Amino acid sequence: MAMRKLFSGGDFFEAPRWHGGAWWVSDIFGGRVFRVSPEGEGSVVAEVPEWPNGLGFLPDGDLLIASLRDRRLLRLGKSGRLSLHADLAGLSPYWLNDMLVDQLGRAWVGNLGADLENGGEPGPTSLCRVDPDGTGEVVADGLLFPNGMAITGDGHTLVVGESMGNRMSAFTIAEDGSLQDRRIWAEFGPVPPRERWTMATLHDMDLSPDGCAIDAEDCIWVADAGNRRVCRIAEGGRILQELRAPAGDRIYACGLGGPDGRTLVICAAPSSDAGQLQGNGLASLYEVTVDVPAP
Repeated sequence: MAMRKLFSGGDFFEAPRWHGGAWWVSDIFGGRVFRVSPEGEGSVVAEVPEWPNGLGFLPDGDLLIASLRDRRLLRLGKSGRLSLHADLAGLSPYWLNDMLVDQLGRAWVGNLGADLENGGEPGPTSLCRVDPDGTGEVVADGLLFPNGMAITGDGHTLVVGESMGNRMSAFTIAEDGSLQDRRIWAEFGPVPPRERWTMATLHDMDLSPDGCAIDAEDCIWVADAGNRRVCRIAEGGRILQELRAPAGDRIYACGLGGPDGRTLVICAAPSSDAGQLQGNGLASLYEVTVDVPAP
């Protein structure tokens, strides 16, 4: 499979989402959210000074943006103006990470599990659910760096990548939005011993799941930055396909969509170091055609 460069010039791309005939992607260190056409023409749709991360669309088409450092969910309406959807400072103890918005408009939001601002290292942390009215609650805890998420085609199972855990965990979504029956969806290696839980360890794992995207067969494409690849994974952990970015970049996230649902877009960069990347335009989006479409 040949990868093609779709768009470049960002500082650090994350959370690509296909919606309304275009890709939407956060440029975290650039403090911007882009809309990118299938032809690779990009425009800035929002400025987020506290760094945008996870993205997702509400049923009415408004865009939710996880504002990383101030732990807020912002809402981009039809007017192009940003408003506050939810303040998660009281629910998420650390900077916000990836986010998934489901078909009911519920936002599932993880956090980094580390006080990076003050030199902290990762530890177990929580996952929040934010309802369409902006109210939120903690729905899971004890997660090891919760990252990319996906919901199976029947809408009943939430899969959460645990970047520090060498695994992806699954939960049954109850009718009231609570999470039940936690179990391992895929396991790639042992959990590192507690003394090795550092940010550097994330790039030294069997498979450290980052951003992800589910397909119509309920297999999940998972970015694995430490091993510079994106993998299509079946429940149980079997790797069905593996792709690598050009130029040896690391892959931090992926999205599945396009006009026929068969375009896999990946977010690639040399590293995740803000000091190295901010203002230097080294991040790129690549695309590749895959066999199994989005749901």
